[in-house]
Amino acid sequence: MDKLKQKSTKEKSKDQATNSSRLNTKSIVNGSLIGVLISITPFFFYIYMFVPETKIWEAYLFTYDSGYYEEARTSFWMIMTKLTPLLLLLIWFFTCRHWWYHAILVPMAMFIYQLVGTINDDVIFFDNFDLIYMLPIMAIIIPSIYLIRAKMFNKINDIDKTMQELEDEFMMKPKGVWGTIKQYF
Repeated sequence: MDKLKQKSTKEKSKDQATNSSRLNTKSIVNGSLIGVLISITPFFFYIYMFVPETKIWEAYLFTYDSGYYEEARTSFWMIMTKLTPLLLLLIWFFTCRHWWYHAILVPMAMFIYQLVGTINDDVIFFDNFDLIYMLPIMAIIIPSIYLIRAKMFNKINDIDKTMQELEDEFMMKPKGVWGTIKQYF
């Protein structure tokens, strides 16, 4: 009987070691991909340099008319100035494990709004009233962050926990990209 217990214990520890090494490998691969993506953002930003300085850009797969901007390069430069920070904010939002990560949605909404205004080149003076359109987003996010903070400080007053222990308690621990998306909605 003891030999059977030892054998099953050895098999369990082998399975746990295999699962642990798989998780570590997956974590290293994901971290490496995110690191490479962040480090190539300057190259992503300067893609506009490969766009010709003409009003209409005819490529093999598509034809692009710059419209308001008079040059396709200028149009792409405007788009890349909005997309690059948006990409970095998206990475930060989906990898942040702090309790305040929802606050990142406010600048993300601002860059999305500006990107839509850049692409919709018929609207002149588009950036003048973006705060009005962001108010509903801010009206939801700012009070929810305050409520989470208030909950944390109530727990601090009731229990002798450190701030780090409370942050760890509120920390999001997603399981993959789809699991992360499910947690937000």
